[in-house]
Amino acid sequence: MTTRRAAATNDKALNAFLAAKREIDGMLARLKTLSDDHFNTNPDEINWGDVGTLNHYASLLRQITDSAFHEGEHAA
Repeated sequence: MTTRRAAATNDKALNAFLAAKREIDGMLARLKTLSDDHFNTNPDEINWGDVGTLNHYASLLRQITDSAFHEGEHAA
């Protein structure tokens, strides 16, 4: 009986994991499309506000990659 419960719990965890992965994959695809379009900016009209926005995005993504790859403040 314990084995069935463990398997059911694992199935629920696996389904939740895969749902989160699909969500991340979707966000990454949208970011790639946005990046390919220069983050909805005209390269001839870039201003310091655009630079600040992009640096903010990079900072947030760096937090994620540092955590995922055990780098930066997450380094062992």
